[in-house]
Amino acid sequence: MTNELFNFGLLGFTSFFTLINPLGTMPIFLTMTSELDAEHKNKTIRKATVVSAFTIIAFAFSGQLLFNFFGISVNSFRIVGGVVFFIMGMDMLQARLNKVKVKSSEVKAYVDDISITPLAIPMICGPGAITNGIILMEQADSIAEKGVLVLSILLVMLLTFIILHSSSRLVKFMGETGNNVMMRLMGLIVMVIAVEFFIGGLKPIIANLLQ
Repeated sequence: MTNELFNFGLLGFTSFFTLINPLGTMPIFLTMTSELDAEHKNKTIRKATVVSAFTIIAFAFSGQLLFNFFGISVNSFRIVGGVVFFIMGMDMLQARLNKVKVKSSEVKAYVDDISITPLAIPMICGPGAITNGIILMEQADSIAEKGVLVLSILLVMLLTFIILHSSSRLVKFMGETGNNVMMRLMGLIVMVIAVEFFIGGLKPIIANLLQ
């Protein structure tokens, strides 16, 4: 039983960490918070990770019921996520995100805005992570496994917080040119991920229509 719990927890941790990919979120966070001081950057990270953790756990316990109630399919969710990711990747590729300027009177509203969208949803808590939570929760056969799954989600969120919190040091190390290069490279990767999400959601829909 202990080995099964460990294996299930390891599966949850590795799958969520791969799907959430905090290293991939880092360029967007860095460029969108470049005008903020350390205090507001930390507030943005805290709110984004808390919102993401709550959303994933909520969907894990009730996601399938919500999808059925509203008549929404996971594949449709993947397609929408792919579109959002693609637009975001295009902005990163063209270095649009680093042009965000924030007035001192607008800092609070800006932090509240970007911490939820796009940082929490869909960058940290995207279609892949939500779908993974729903699937793994359905596979959990006991309360212990459900608890281990929740703990794995919280652990990944803690690591995400730590990685994003340390990102400012990376900016100073790489400099402005290095950061712009990294943002463009990550933009390409985000766009590739977007295409995979889009195709992954579209293929089952087309297959059902053909049948």
